[in-house]
Amino acid sequence: LVRGICLHEHKIDHVAHLGPSAAAGIGTLLDLDVDTIYQAVGQALHTTTATRQSRKGLISSWKAFAPAFAGKMAIEAVDRAMRGEGAPAPIWEGEDGVIAWLLSGPDHEYTVPLPGEGEGKRAILDTYTKEHSAEYQSQAPIDLARRMGEQLAADGRDLRDVESIVLHTSHHTHYVIGTGSNDPQKFDPSASRETLDHSIMYIFAVALEDRAWHHERSYAPERANRPETIELWRKISTVEDPEWTRRYHSADPDEKAFGARAVITFRDGTVVEDELAVADAHPLGARPFAREQYIAKFRTLAEGIVPQAEQDRFLAAAENTENLSDLSELNIELGEDVLAKAPTIPGGLF
Repeated sequence: LVRGICLHEHKIDHVAHLGPSAAAGIGTLLDLDVDTIYQAVGQALHTTTATRQSRKGLISSWKAFAPAFAGKMAIEAVDRAMRGEGAPAPIWEGEDGVIAWLLSGPDHEYTVPLPGEGEGKRAILDTYTKEHSAEYQSQAPIDLARRMGEQLAADGRDLRDVESIVLHTSHHTHYVIGTGSNDPQKFDPSASRETLDHSIMYIFAVALEDRAWHHERSYAPERANRPETIELWRKISTVEDPEWTRRYHSADPDEKAFGARAVITFRDGTVVEDELAVADAHPLGARPFAREQYIAKFRTLAEGIVPQAEQDRFLAAAENTENLSDLSELNIELGEDVLAKAPTIPGGLF
């Protein structure tokens, strides 16, 4: 779906791909008939299509929940389809369907590549892995900032002497997470974590200073409110570069890129430039993610939440998936102390 139908240009959120693809995957795992899967896919798309406003302006925690909600809707769609409930059809191609009114219009045709009968389903191996807990368009800039931060430190450069930083990047990066968005919240030290996650200016400043990125420490209020960080952050801007936009939309996987060129100008007139096309973890990057890196990421995210013994048990089960007779072994149990800290928020309907 991602390769065949571009959602970004129409400001449709990527959950519109997640719902139907999850429904198709679940139906395939359950070996359901084609028509049942078709109905489930249609229901999932119909109930999970949303605009990108959840990732603009003042971004709430719904941004983080939206993909999981799409998965939940997909599961329910499969359940309903198995019980005989149909879907609006056709849903993409209908006269008042998704293509006609939400994408490129009723006369447009999309080609979505699918595996043939008996063909291995290997597209997941092309996944653009997120090494860092941040918007995907910031993955390469984070790695670029880390690299440039190391070099500037080695050269004895002080970031307090920076005059300006300009990130030359794609249309999408400039307008969604850059200064082209015209979102003042992207420069607000009191903004939500989700808002900071969609501010390439904040992300680049912190990664340049820390030469690292962490899913909690990099977003902590005390981190965002450091005076020197705020000063550097507000010196950063983005501009669209047609070449980065072209590469962003390229259908050639060897050319497609989500990177940027950073131009750092110091008060003494010195200019330092560097660029990075794809993130280090990308299949074509400096160190593509393999099993070792996925395990390390899991360990990092689970630290302080999942007991060590439970981490070990889960990883052993995951590495033995093809031989499992009970898929509940792939569930992760949190520590009792962690569950005890879960907030109870009164005031709802139930």
